[in-house]
This record gives sequence, structure tokens and C-alpha cells, in this order.
Amino acid sequence: MRTAVDLPVSLSRDSGEPLTAQLTERLRRAMLDGTLAPGERLPSTRALATQLGVSRTVVTEAYQQLYAEGWLEGRHGSGTFVADMEQAPRPPGRGAYVPVTPPRPIAAIDLTPGRPWVRDYDRAAWKRAWRRAADLPPGDSPDPYGLPRLREQLAEHLRRARGMAVGPENVLVTRGTGNGLDLCALALLGPGARAGVEEPGYHAARTVFAARGAEVVPCPVDESGVVVDALPADLRVLYTTPAHQYPLGGRLPIPRRERLLAWARSTGAVIVEDDYDAEFRYDVAPLPALYGLDPSRVVLLGSLSKTLAPDVGVGWLVGEPELLGRIAEWREAVADRTSGPVQQAVATLLEHGDIDRHLRRMRLEYARRRAAVVEILGPVCRLSGDTAGLHVLAELHASLVPDVAERARAAGVLVDSTRQYHHGPARLHGIVIGYGSASLPDVRRGCRVLAGLIRDAGAA
Repeated sequence: MRTAVDLPVSLSRDSGEPLTAQLTERLRRAMLDGTLAPGERLPSTRALATQLGVSRTVVTEAYQQLYAEGWLEGRHGSGTFVADMEQAPRPPGRGAYVPVTPPRPIAAIDLTPGRPWVRDYDRAAWKRAWRRAADLPPGDSPDPYGLPRLREQLAEHLRRARGMAVGPENVLVTRGTGNGLDLCALALLGPGARAGVEEPGYHAARTVFAARGAEVVPCPVDESGVVVDALPADLRVLYTTPAHQYPLGGRLPIPRRERLLAWARSTGAVIVEDDYDAEFRYDVAPLPALYGLDPSRVVLLGSLSKTLAPDVGVGWLVGEPELLGRIAEWREAVADRTSGPVQQAVATLLEHGDIDRHLRRMRLEYARRRAAVVEILGPVCRLSGDTAGLHVLAELHASLVPDVAERARAAGVLVDSTRQYHHGPARLHGIVIGYGSASLPDVRRGCRVLAGLIRDAGAA
């Protein structure tokens, strides 16, 4: 094994530039000018932090940024190495720096919502889970409810993560939120049935319900969530995101939750509760799921899309056994199923506590990114939805939104506007900022760009 190079790097606490940014730039320049050669092994994050007299977080974040840009690569069990790449031209002399295009293009900073960070996971746990799945024989008759082993683990996971007292008889395994929505539409709706979807809201819910022949009814929301008093009495299904309204970010307060459930009981409607990122909370206590308040009127959707990765393709429906039985019958009728090996792998991750550990780690990581968003953008605009989830809303005057969004894109920062989430004319206006899939340094850089654009637009 090669000995790690002794890095000739120093940082300044008086420069005004963040230590992470300083270290990232110094390492990048060392690789550009040949001080760090391809294949060179870097010190561990702990060793370099000790050498520089900084926290390990500073070094970890610098390494992560350089991984994302393609400058570094990891080798299992060996450490962190300078990636093999074409040798960049050496600068013509000391102190003279010629910008060189990196060997791999650096992507735009993506601050669109809806995606988690997938680059930091326990590779050993991931491999162990798939080895376990490979040791088990393939099934010949898929259970429409999902593997009993996984349903038991998911029930326990929901008890720990969401405080829900459910058993495996209340859990049906899906391939994710979209699949769960489709199964609900099959069992609960029919041609011409009226299905309510929050406005603005999750466009996939509108698409799925309409594809099953339902009449989609936009239901207004405010800063706290769905407006119960505005709900029609003839809805058969209402899709809602009470833990963290998508995309505005409101948390439906307890009194309104109780009114919503009373509305469902009086009208006979079924509430489809999407619990898509409820595991992530900051500075606030969790609110109980609607399902826990009245299981007879609610079916809850969940998935590992935000907790682990969208590519895993495992989610769940939580409901009363009678309703799940109807859904399971429809599922068999259309030959829908969730991959057995994938279910076995996820069950192993849950059994060993790997998903819980990943969740705890990512809560801390997302909290740092959320704090950066609030620190940088809070002084220039009103933020909402920052107490939970993986995105916030920067509220702006309607006339400013298109210009800020377009100029941000031109500057390499990708964001969504609230217009994209309206079915009809936009009523609420702003920029939706997701901080799940971008690194902390990129979140900071992107938010500084946005802050400058918002200041400029407000001064114009």
C-alpha cells in the first residue's frame, strides 16, 4: 500500500474565506500543477484535520467536493487517491496561475427539490444486504402484500421513525410513491370519480389519478397546508402532504388535521397521506401522522426514495387490513409486484439497523445544508418550509420569479419556480430550493448566487 503524501497545505483563519473552500481550492491547485500526481494517496480525513488544526468536517467536505468534481477516487479498504486523468499543463511559474478546464466537466449546481444525497452510504452494509438476497432462492408466487419478513421490518421501522403503532398486517410493500398512488387509484377510484390533489402540489399525483380515469380536482393550500374549508364534499379521494407540504413546505397543524379527518368521515372520502420526507425535521417536534389519528379514513404512502435513494425502488402503503385486501386483489389482477430480491436486500438493511444509522447520519448532514440556506437567503427574502424536509420556499413577488429563475439557470444554479406545481393559474409565488442532492459547498455557492440575484431584482 502506498504511503499517503505529506501535503504542503496551510489554511488561514483570517482570510474571510471558509476553511473548507480554502482547502478544496488548495488541493485542486495541487492536482492541477502536479504537486499531487495521479494515483497519489491522500491522508485520511482525521490525519489531515490533525495536521491542519481544523475539524474533521472541514476535510471531509473538501474531499466530498473533489470526489463530486472527479478529482478524487476511493478504493475500497485503501483510502482516497488522486483520480487517474490527463496531466494538466503546469503553470508557467510560481505564483502565475492559468485556469485549466478540469478533465471532467463540473456540472451545474442542482438545487431543484425532490432528490436526496446518494453519494454517502455504507458500502459494506449495501454489499452484505445483496449477498444475503443472492443466497435466497427466487420466489415462484409473488405475495401481493410483499415479503412477510420485510413487512415486519417496515412496521418496526415506522414505529421507531414515525411513532406509528402498526403491525405487518397494516403494511403492503410497493415499488415507491408512484406505484402506491397507482394502486390506490385502482382500488379507490374509477372513471369519472373525483380525486382531490393539493394546488400547488405534486404533479405525479395528478398524472396518476387522471391516467386511471379520475376527474382531478385542484384543492387550494396555504402556508400551513390544505385548506379544509375549501374542500368539495364529493371527493372520493384526497391526496395530501401534511408533514411537509410539497412544494410550499407547510406543516398541517393539529386542529386542521382534526378538521380534515372530520371532513373525511362526513363525506366518506379516503385521505391518501404522502409521508415522503417526514423523517427529516429541524428544531421542531414531529406531528403525528394522519393515519395514526384515524386509520379508518387514511392510507399512508411512504418510500425509501428520500431516506436512502430513489433507485432502490421500495415503498409501502399503510392501511387497515380490509382496504389493503382490496388493493392486493387489484394488484394481483394487473400482475403488479415488487422485486423479491430487492425486498430481501432492504429487509436485511433494516434488520441490521443500517437504514436507521444512515437516517441519523443524513439528518445531521441535511441540517447543516438547511442551516446554510437559511443563513444566506434568510436576510434577503422570506423563507417558509424550513423546519422539515429537504427543500424550502423563497417567497418572491410574482413579477420577480421568472427573471430570478432564468438568471440563476444562466449562472449555473438550477431551481424550480412555484409555477411548475400549479395545475391552473399560479396563486403563490417563489423559488423552490432543494438542498438534498447538492453538497454543502455547492449549496452555499448556489445560495450566494441566488441571494445576489434576489437583491438585484429587488433593487431594480
